[in-house]
Amino acid sequence: MNVHDTSSPAPRWRWWMVALAVIGVMSLAFAIGRFSTFSASSVGAYPTSSSAEAGFSRDMQVHHAQAIEMAMEIYRKTDDDELRILAYDIATGQAGQRGEMFDWLVQWGLPQAGGPMMAWMATSEAGHDHGVPADESLTDAEAEAAMGMASSAELSALSAATGHDADCLFLELMIRHHEGAIPMADAVVELGSDARVLEVAGAIIAGQSAEIDAMESIQARIGCSS
Repeated sequence: MNVHDTSSPAPRWRWWMVALAVIGVMSLAFAIGRFSTFSASSVGAYPTSSSAEAGFSRDMQVHHAQAIEMAMEIYRKTDDDELRILAYDIATGQAGQRGEMFDWLVQWGLPQAGGPMMAWMATSEAGHDHGVPADESLTDAEAEAAMGMASSAELSALSAATGHDADCLFLELMIRHHEGAIPMADAVVELGSDARVLEVAGAIIAGQSAEIDAMESIQARIGCSS
């Protein structure tokens, strides 16, 4: 008689389900973005490579990619149900937006990379408030810091952390990350004119502001030190 191990690898299985969900959302967003961009072509000219829309699409893809990475890291190992749900929402929501931004650039006939990060924000009020100089370019490292992105050391620390420490570190990093995204969305609303880009930027401002409130609430509930 064989004895089988009936223990269930549920956490790992749930993590893979989220990974598949993220891929699915990105694929769907790619298709939706393609359709919406084709529709926009009958209305007017596409944004140029130096436009606010193109710069926003490129920089926000980089920004979203790190948010997805951090959200899936904490989803995999947190024991807090509210935080796990929030991480899932961040990962899938930003995967969808990132896929659509990728497709915008494809349909506009523009490269996925081009020019210094955040340079497109230099003439905006949001850019000035966010520390973007009007007369010189930021290095990638300076731009990433201005965008609230985590450093390599911080990402390593998040990967190594467990339990309460991991939850609190994630919340600290993701709040800062969201706070860096909102001025980018404000800038493209100020400078841009493409209707779909402005719609997505508005959704980022509203959605990430609400998520900051939710994360601060979780911080207070679980007793993260300030």
